[in-house]
Amino acid sequence: MAGKDRIKIAIAGVGNCASSLLQGIEYYRKNEDADAIGLMHRDLGGYFPYDIELAAAFDIDRRKIGKDVSEAIFSLPNCTTVFFPDVPKTGIEISLGRVLDGCSEHLFNYPEECRFLPVEGEGATKEEVVSVLQNSGAEILVNYMPVGSEEAARFYAECALEAGCAFINNMPVFIASNPEWAKRFEEKQLPIIGDDIKSQLGATIVHRTLADLFKKRGVKIERTYQLNTGGNTDFLNMLNRNRLVSKKISKTEAVQSVLAERLENGNIHVGPSDYVSWQKDNKVCFLRIEGKLFGDVPMNLELRLSVEDSPNSAGVVIDAIRCCKLALERGKGGILYQPSAYFMKHPPKQYPDDEAYRMIEEFIAGNQ
Repeated sequence: MAGKDRIKIAIAGVGNCASSLLQGIEYYRKNEDADAIGLMHRDLGGYFPYDIELAAAFDIDRRKIGKDVSEAIFSLPNCTTVFFPDVPKTGIEISLGRVLDGCSEHLFNYPEECRFLPVEGEGATKEEVVSVLQNSGAEILVNYMPVGSEEAARFYAECALEAGCAFINNMPVFIASNPEWAKRFEEKQLPIIGDDIKSQLGATIVHRTLADLFKKRGVKIERTYQLNTGGNTDFLNMLNRNRLVSKKISKTEAVQSVLAERLENGNIHVGPSDYVSWQKDNKVCFLRIEGKLFGDVPMNLELRLSVEDSPNSAGVVIDAIRCCKLALERGKGGILYQPSAYFMKHPPKQYPDDEAYRMIEEFIAGNQ
């Protein structure tokens, strides 16, 4: 069964997350039966995963520039699980992006197969990126910059505004949740979803769900931590603790926002902990919650979660893209509050997950 028409996207940053998304589009094209595993919505407002079409892609790694996207998504330093190796040629070559702050200096102490190999110089200008976006016919720009890329994220948001593209900010730089940026997208009648993608079933959504369960069952949370390790370029990038400021705020606030009472800073720790190269794109979360039950009696919960990080992200982005398309069809610009609340860790307005779920279903149905 075919969807209504194509959804033309551009991607900034062709790393593991982009690889999983593009593999997934082809996987669900081949497995289009109603029982296909792993989708929150097979049919979202009349659009199916395989209705998404890549129009342009940008990167700064010289091993990817000029390659067909079908080849580039499997190029180093990408290390995510290959679950659909037969991605057909797209005819779309990787365009040079802007270098900026996407690559931390400490990465150059690690082997080339683990890190980025950026092109020399500053890369493409804003005018060149905007020209590619406009000529490609892209409707939506999907931002997959590495964590800590504050300048790069803002650069691509500017490019989206100038090119007339909707924007999905999958990383923890506060754009949708920044009133000034949000106003600019609203003035241009361009939808924006952000900030910082939640995984389909990752550390943040599990932590939030457990915290909400404690609240509903009358258990007082006193302390909690969430420690994460992984071996992809994002975890390597985050060894530079200066790049973690927005990420820690985003992940911590996602948990704090569902607690019955906010914890003092010393009683909550949420964030990436270390880089373990052999884990590749596998992310391991160690989660602990300490609390008090009936009669002030202490209890604690410990959990270990192991997931492949990038497919886990793609399972949500594939819905965010289709929600963005619905907004474009409906002439709705500015912040998409319902998709942002359900899909993102740091949306402009936080809602409990059960309420956000109700809101996203109403948005898809056209009731909000």
